Amino acid sequence: MMFTTEMIQLFAVVLAKDSERVSEVLLREGVIQFVNTAEIQNLDIDSLSTVNPQDSLTEITGLRDRIEGLLHAGGIIPAAPRDTDLSSRVPVAIEKENALLGQIDSERENIRERQRKIQQEILKLEDIRRQVDIYGLGLSDLPLKTKHSFLTIQTGRIPAPNIKKFDDELRAFPSLSVLLGQENDIAHYLLIAMRRDSERIRQILNNVGWTNIELPDELKSVKEDVFKELSVKLKALTEEQKKLEQKVSDLIRSHHQHLQDVWVNLKVTELLYKIQANFKSSSRTVVFIGWLPSSKKEELTRQIKTSCGSRCYLEWHQPGSPETINDEIPVQLNNPKIFAPFEMLVSNFGIPEYGTIDPTPFVMPLYLSMFGLMFADVGQGAILILAGIFGTFLHKTNFEKRGLYTLSWLIIWCGLSSVVFGFLFGSYFGFALLQPLWFDFHGIVSGNAEGGSSVKDIFDILAITLYFGIAVIFIGLFFNWINLFRTRKWMEMFFDKGGILGGWIYGGGIYIATYLFKYNYKVFPSAVIVFLLIGLPSLLLLAKEPCHYFLRKQTPEQHKMSRTFNPFIIVTFLMQWMVELLEIFSGYLANTLSFMRVAGLGIAHVSLMISFFSIARMTSGFYSIIILILGNILVICLEGLTAGVQALRLSYYEFFTKFFHGTGKLYTPISLNSK
Repeated sequence: MMFTTEMIQLFAVVLAKDSERVSEVLLREGVIQFVNTAEIQNLDIDSLSTVNPQDSLTEITGLRDRIEGLLHAGGIIPAAPRDTDLSSRVPVAIEKENALLGQIDSERENIRERQRKIQQEILKLEDIRRQVDIYGLGLSDLPLKTKHSFLTIQTGRIPAPNIKKFDDELRAFPSLSVLLGQENDIAHYLLIAMRRDSERIRQILNNVGWTNIELPDELKSVKEDVFKELSVKLKALTEEQKKLEQKVSDLIRSHHQHLQDVWVNLKVTELLYKIQANFKSSSRTVVFIGWLPSSKKEELTRQIKTSCGSRCYLEWHQPGSPETINDEIPVQLNNPKIFAPFEMLVSNFGIPEYGTIDPTPFVMPLYLSMFGLMFADVGQGAILILAGIFGTFLHKTNFEKRGLYTLSWLIIWCGLSSVVFGFLFGSYFGFALLQPLWFDFHGIVSGNAEGGSSVKDIFDILAITLYFGIAVIFIGLFFNWINLFRTRKWMEMFFDKGGILGGWIYGGGIYIATYLFKYNYKVFPSAVIVFLLIGLPSLLLLAKEPCHYFLRKQTPEQHKMSRTFNPFIIVTFLMQWMVELLEIFSGYLANTLSFMRVAGLGIAHVSLMISFFSIARMTSGFYSIIILILGNILVICLEGLTAGVQALRLSYYEFFTKFFHGTGKLYTPISLNSK
């Protein structure tokens, strides 16, 4: 768990007639990350050709994407084909499925067209209702609210046979026609339209035989219900929109089982084609190369031999061996699920180099300790836990948002850290309800701390974070030495800024600073001690550049020049040495002091709560409670986010930079879980 998973390389040759069954085994096992043979220069594959599947991968992917889009439109998210029985797989009739999708799309488009028309009607009626609401109707005894109305209102009658033509032609304009009554073959209408459309409306009225009339007294009450009529029509259109939307969803759901089955089949086929794209074939054989964890070697060997009746040749290569093809070894982070949120933090920074330390198990306690020191409160931590739990339930089944699911778990862990440190500092929503188990953070900041704790003032809190920072930096240096030892980089292990000499100088500086502080800056360590702690490693560091210069590989001409005395070379060595020393002294000092922000943000968190309590005391009763509630909400949102970001920054730039080289390539085998 401390180091990346040990990998091994497989070079395999199988008969062409067995390649399909072997492909299914490789997909079902899902443990090989293939080496693209086309990119390998030292492998003689000129006589081999690429394996070409029956159907185009682009065609398969395109069809699958279309089906996936349809399922998403119906609120269905297809799951990865983890439990698919590959032996019962049947070929997909691509033309038939494309025809079915075309039919569904055609039906959807008809419904969508009706929805667009209804939406246009809704927009027109809403425009009229807005004008009626602002300017009024202006009918007979109901005057306009203003002479600037954008509406025209008129009453009239048309022959009953022209009603359909009247309604159809008015649809092109934002208007409302209210049937006031019908006697014999004459229909009486109230027509409301936009003033800007008056000329075109007049033409329509002339075409349908419109005759203006005065509103009869017995029908004048209708004008008071015009706004209600608008609302009724809008409600009816909105409900029809919802029904059409449901009709689209029902259309997809009526085919969803078949579409899901086809999607799974296409996904499996697509993954098989991706595997076979890494094959090279001759007339009778197929060759493929890939990396997998060493622990999977025996099982994969057995499965391949079973699938092809042992008609195969399998050759295994250890990383770094002369037979290994392609030196870019994929990296698998091997951590329990409990570390998933912190593995996400590591992966966001980079992937560790193969064979080096995976910092995930160490990031967990360091990150949570820093977060807890900056955001220590039992009540506020409990709120974070509840928010994280809600997030996990919200995103648990949504595989497209696994990042948010993992982030929710990180929030839960941060909340637990806040609760633990809240008990240590005695903080419960800013109240000191119980005696702190360690020291009274709030009391120290406010200047009324009680108890016999060894932490008595702000300077003691700052000292805690400095000691914590020194420990984190030394852990990072120690990890760097382990990584350099495992990768056999001896020069960097001794002479690098993060090597043994750099750590020696840093440790010496810490000792001298502690010594000065102990004696109140009045006594300085002896010259011998200062020389041994600072001077000697600094002088040894002077040998770094000459060693690099004379040991690196050179052409004969460069080698001849390097043996020629050149005073400028010595000047270059001295300048590089001084710059290196300056970087070591200033860099480590800045790295150490950077951890004081942990104390600073912890103090800011407490100060904010004290401020809200002070404001609450200026009021009383209900207002006081509201201020405290809003204050806690603000602190949780603002300080919680700040503490999380700063803990991440310190992890990345003060810890990771000491040993972590994010140059690795993540192990992503093709499996039934692949996206």
